[in-house]
Amino acid sequence: MSVFRQPGPSGRRRLDGVMDEDSRYEAVRSRDGRFDGAFFFAVGTTGIYCRPSCPAVTPKRRNVRFFPTAAAAQGAGFRACRRCRPDAVPGSAEWNVRADVVGRAMRLIADGVVDREGVAGLAARLGYSARQVQRQLTGELGSGPVALARAQRAHTARVLLQTTGLPVTEIAFAAGFASVRQFNDTVRAVYAATPSELRAAAPRGGRADRRTATPTAGIPLRLAHRGPYQPGPVFDLLEHEAVEGVEDVTGTPGARTYRRTLRLPYGIGITAVDEHPGTTRTGSGAHPGGWLDVRIHLTDLRDLTTAVQRLRRLLDLDADPYAVDERLGADTRLAPLVAARPGLRSPGTADPDELAVRALVGRDEAARLVQRYGKTLDAPCGTLTHLFPEPAALAGAEPEGTLGALTAALADGTVRLDPGADRDEAADALRGVPGLDARSIAGIRTRALGDPDVAPPGPDLPDSWRPWRSYALNHLRAAGELEYP
Repeated sequence: MSVFRQPGPSGRRRLDGVMDEDSRYEAVRSRDGRFDGAFFFAVGTTGIYCRPSCPAVTPKRRNVRFFPTAAAAQGAGFRACRRCRPDAVPGSAEWNVRADVVGRAMRLIADGVVDREGVAGLAARLGYSARQVQRQLTGELGSGPVALARAQRAHTARVLLQTTGLPVTEIAFAAGFASVRQFNDTVRAVYAATPSELRAAAPRGGRADRRTATPTAGIPLRLAHRGPYQPGPVFDLLEHEAVEGVEDVTGTPGARTYRRTLRLPYGIGITAVDEHPGTTRTGSGAHPGGWLDVRIHLTDLRDLTTAVQRLRRLLDLDADPYAVDERLGADTRLAPLVAARPGLRSPGTADPDELAVRALVGRDEAARLVQRYGKTLDAPCGTLTHLFPEPAALAGAEPEGTLGALTAALADGTVRLDPGADRDEAADALRGVPGLDARSIAGIRTRALGDPDVAPPGPDLPDSWRPWRSYALNHLRAAGELEYP
């Protein structure tokens, strides 16, 4: 059962994680941005699908159909709305929270596994047959892995068309399409426009950025989030633990920029995220969310989708703050903390294996490992000079002790921390690493595996805070009641 929780638009709580169609229509009628990404609606008379907060005139109930994913709407023959751009909404919080095979599959698809390894590769990572994965995804989401990956490729293509001056042919392959013809057909089907028409329809700001947006100059993006977002505590944590050579944080609180290097499937990335968020509001007064400004430099554009998803996990942009705040805000101890910081997030990581090593050795030792064993960038960017060393390199260079045991387990797959890893199996494998203590394992499970409900040894975390104890801990840290690990 999903642990996704959301108050219904009429005030009714959906404790089973499911909204009926009348409640969904109420969300559409009130243009409630809280549900953007949680579901999509399509209008039979226009052939268009939208996000719930779309500003267009509300269609009649009899003409509306609801879909759990954009891919399902596209598979039913509907085109994306040009006004609300439903493909640009935050991802459903459900996929990051869920620990079942559907949630794990969605995280892997978002990371680009289907594009790189096909459905067979996805199934192998999940430990199921391709037929089983197809059946489970189609049964619950209305779309199989190929259709879900296709929807993601279409979104990446639109971003590149509207934010860069790259030739259309390069964009087709960078977005993950096997051919230019497949790219053209998909863009027409999803957006009812040719790639050239889609590029011409870019917002004015996107056109201005397009003149200088290249893989080396960086691609400017807005990473959307749902509901309120508290960037200050996230950037405080990133600054507190930044490892020299791999990360830096510059600027003053409220106007900081976080930068880091990324090892990606096809090349190297350097990302920069601004602390100051952009916000939007609907006419109903609901707070649908906003965005963080990001610039991504890539040596290979095929890594764009993966880089974006890894930043989203690092910054916890797909969380459902309404569900978290509702549960934690009902607690006497936490209520004033939630009221002071609505939308507080539980940051993850851009590189799970790196996070595991850093959780074990700490910041200073991690910096030493970077300087000694990390790959030096061909073109350093200010203080960013290295990639964090891979587990295999560390296992070979320093095979002794807990560090050697952990990196060897990461290198040979005994410990798996990728987006599709089973959290309980990963925790069991971590407990088998000699010398790895319970506090480090809890930190790895929280950050590397994105578990929203981890209770590390030490602080008293009552069951009433479940399933959001990881978030509760961050409230206590932000309020100064607990120290950062």
